[in-house]
Amino acid sequence: MSMDGPSLATNGNHRCPVETALPDQYRTRITDLLGIRWPLLLGGMMWLSDACLVAAVVRAGGMGFITARSSSTNEQFRKQLHTCRDLTGGLPFGVNLTLSRRMQHNDIMLERLHIAIEEGVRIFETAGLPPTSLMPILHRASAIIIHKCAHVRHAVAAQKLGVDAVTLVGMEEGGHPGSNALPTFLNGAYALEQLHVPLVLGGGIGHGRQIAAALALGADAVLMGSIFTLAQEVPAHEAYKQRVVATDQHGTCAVLGSLGDTWRVINNQNARKVAALEEAGARSYTEFGDLINGARTNKLVYQDGQIEEGMLSMGPAVGFARVVEPVADIVERLKREFMEANHRFQQMGPREV
Repeated sequence: MSMDGPSLATNGNHRCPVETALPDQYRTRITDLLGIRWPLLLGGMMWLSDACLVAAVVRAGGMGFITARSSSTNEQFRKQLHTCRDLTGGLPFGVNLTLSRRMQHNDIMLERLHIAIEEGVRIFETAGLPPTSLMPILHRASAIIIHKCAHVRHAVAAQKLGVDAVTLVGMEEGGHPGSNALPTFLNGAYALEQLHVPLVLGGGIGHGRQIAAALALGADAVLMGSIFTLAQEVPAHEAYKQRVVATDQHGTCAVLGSLGDTWRVINNQNARKVAALEEAGARSYTEFGDLINGARTNKLVYQDGQIEEGMLSMGPAVGFARVVEPVADIVERLKREFMEANHRFQQMGPREV
């Protein structure tokens, strides 16, 4: 790592960070690709990654992705794009396009892609199924494509498909980490043997030390979600945010693995009902009914504050989210933690005797 971080003073056997001004940027292949100042990406969180949250991350020097599926109509989606453009002051922002395994739900993604391109968006995070059906349109628009996946073989396939970068998530990811059973950093180490496009690592990352570790490993950026769920800009009920405050690193669980669609969520009453049905032998989406319905989660939890209902996507990095605060403060803390860890790393290594 090439930049100097905060200076460190010695206090006995401990190294204490001394407050200094942070650098204006930290360059990697991802920051150069996206035109951002810091290698920090906010994942596309369903119902939560709206214009206000994404714009706040962009203004803080990172990149965020508005979730195209979160808008109930095309008109609402277009309005989100307009709002984000206004809030970022013209800085680039991204859109998340998630392709469902339930194919009948994917036509809307093509519509939203066309709208986003019409509105000038040129950075896209694709997820779910391979973005094969979207690639011709994206390439014609000269768009930047970052494909998110959970398996190294899928990352390699996306690279061959022509994406500009890959996000690889580990089993710790909140939401849908796929059927991969490898943790984030092990997954990344294997991927780096086969990838030449820039790599973003995600899953269980919520502290600046982990950002430093990811870049030291060879990644070009990190993707985070859970750490931002307490941001003031998140469009969710205060009761939800207090439930997040009360959730530590042991407070999530993974369900629906039997469907090949693992979902890591807060371990609330709804999640336990889903786990019980799965244990009893439920093996189709219809058998779980409204318990796994996203619109129900949005209405009952994010809007109404009924925190024991719904599937609340969350990873164990939620333990680092402790207070409700502005995005700018979260990013500032992450940057400082990152640079302190970076500085410590630079002090290591061979020394002359």
